[in-house]
Amino acid sequence: MRSDLTARARIRDAALARFGTDGIGGTSVRSVAADAGVSPALVVHHFGSKEGLRQACDEYVLDAIRSGGSTDADALGEVLRAATPVRRYLARALLDGSDAATALFGEIVARTEQWLAEGEAQGWVRPSADARARAVTYVSWLLAPLVLGDQVGRLLGGDPAETAVAVCGARAGLEMLTGGLFTDDRWLTAFTAIEREGR
Repeated sequence: MRSDLTARARIRDAALARFGTDGIGGTSVRSVAADAGVSPALVVHHFGSKEGLRQACDEYVLDAIRSGGSTDADALGEVLRAATPVRRYLARALLDGSDAATALFGEIVARTEQWLAEGEAQGWVRPSADARARAVTYVSWLLAPLVLGDQVGRLLGGDPAETAVAVCGARAGLEMLTGGLFTDDRWLTAFTAIEREGR
């Protein structure tokens, strides 16, 4: 319950929601204080400044995603299981280019690369000529709906930060990755030829 939260936690949660909606630049200490039902002075008392508040939100999001999944799940699964405000904050942070979002993206890629390598060794992931590029592309594909929230939401009928829409988009991507999209290799052959010409 919101009333059970400490003032510090209420402020952080209000900032998480406000930053996720309006971005860092569009959020003021006063608006966060109003959302949390406290005075701006109390926000400054707990966090020092808007930057301190942002750092607290970054740490909270990192912790929420790092601790969200089971040991055999990939890091992107942890993002999908995270609460909606966390996903919305992450999407906005990726757009704004925050240090935490940069660190988290790198961490998700590294953990996904390891997960895919384990799958390759176990036989349920096909080998790749470039394991790092595969992991970066996989992560980018599955995070794109969060970053392109308005456009994706307009066509899928909901906010991609909401669990149902996030899972819908992830499922469509995984269907293509698992079953394949094309029935032959004409496009891969064409791309390979273009790639060779460029060398």
